[in-house]
Amino acid sequence: MAPDQRLGESSFRPKNATASKKLAPIFSHTRDKHTSTLAAGPSALTSMTQDTPTTTSKKRKSEMPSLSRMTSKRLKGTPSDFKSAIPLAERLRPQSLDEFFGQKHLTGPDSLLMNMLDSGIIGSLILWGPPGCGKTTLARLLARHVDCNFRELSATSSGTNDVRADIFLPFIEQGQIQMIGATTENPSFKLTSALLSRCRVLVLERLTDDDIRDIIATAIVPFPSYPQLTNSIISSIVSLSTGDARTALSLLEAYRDEHTLLTSLRRSVSASYDRVGDSHFDMISALHKSVRGSHGSAAMYWLARMLTAGEDPLYIARRLVVCASEDIGLADTHALPLAMAALQACQVIGMPECRINLAHCVAYLSEAPKSTRAYEAYKRAEEAAKLDLTMPVPVAVRNAPTALMKELGYSEGYKYNPDFRHPVHNDYLPIAFRGDKFLKEASDMSDKVWNEQELLRWEQEENGGRLWEGRSSVPHQH
Repeated sequence: MAPDQRLGESSFRPKNATASKKLAPIFSHTRDKHTSTLAAGPSALTSMTQDTPTTTSKKRKSEMPSLSRMTSKRLKGTPSDFKSAIPLAERLRPQSLDEFFGQKHLTGPDSLLMNMLDSGIIGSLILWGPPGCGKTTLARLLARHVDCNFRELSATSSGTNDVRADIFLPFIEQGQIQMIGATTENPSFKLTSALLSRCRVLVLERLTDDDIRDIIATAIVPFPSYPQLTNSIISSIVSLSTGDARTALSLLEAYRDEHTLLTSLRRSVSASYDRVGDSHFDMISALHKSVRGSHGSAAMYWLARMLTAGEDPLYIARRLVVCASEDIGLADTHALPLAMAALQACQVIGMPECRINLAHCVAYLSEAPKSTRAYEAYKRAEEAAKLDLTMPVPVAVRNAPTALMKELGYSEGYKYNPDFRHPVHNDYLPIAFRGDKFLKEASDMSDKVWNEQELLRWEQEENGGRLWEGRSSVPHQH
């Protein structure tokens, strides 16, 4: 999984478990007093371990001080300037679910997660969401509410072998641990199917502007140095944070005066674009779909967003090559050579100049006529091919390079088309598919849908209220 991960061990013991049963090796290590507290920061892996009867839950709870008490204990006797160096986001991390902002679909009174929490058994969870949406905090709060001992591991502070999620699979299956993992990356791509099937994936959403405003309002209450914050300044922080609570609090902490705020804040905000994360795939998808929809302006915007954020131009160029065949295809046979030329230009010229070549290609593909005949034909043919990969090639179209093959009848009866002044018939397909049409005629609209409401919407929103010129030429049914 991504570095953002949490792990927990269940508070109940299976009936067939014995007192001598050992925990996963990473949980059996003895930790000294300096490493027994929770790891700070978002890249942590929480585990909850259970090796005593539930009748001792009060004792265990007393042995598990809250994060605020542990933080205070850890900082006791340290210089005040060291305490002030702790990021504001960490100092204000919620200590109870009542203090948790956002994600009401998960933390609301009637939500599935809260019902699971009330039952005392939450099972293994994967919290998936963007940075700064509360994954780490929620994982810690959940661990604190169940009757368990817990451990926290981080890919940034523990060895890679310790946080490989798949090593916990047998212990999850046996009920010895329950895992609470937190990640910014898609679990479908980062977890094995065996582990994923044993975990419930909960999706956390980017925090809303109102959530960020509430977090800022809570943050400035105990600090008298913030009264000079105006609504416009708060609005700027909300906008620049883009739903990331950690970023919002970091921007708030960096605030000095209104005159220099916007410049300094914009310089301090790092791009939220991750070249290996979901935004990487979301934006290339938006670019491709904008081209497919012949919306040149939208396609150009997403191209600029990706390049400005530092995307590899070759990655974009390769997608445009695919788009040229998949979406433009036979409607404009110049599209593929142009896309290949753009790819070569990116290889030879590089950034920043090759952005012009990519813009040229994106504009052309967006305005080009569209046809998926070739792409759809392949999909139909592939589906037929998968039915039986042993179907023999018709004898007439087999290769016959040797005398033996000719004696066996290979290529017998084949009519060489260029020898004729007219069309001739050969059996090109296996018997089971003779007569099937994988590549349909350009005029064949039998598999296309006519949606009058969608057409009207397009005419109003993208065609200036004018009727589509193809209304009279395309057969349809009302």
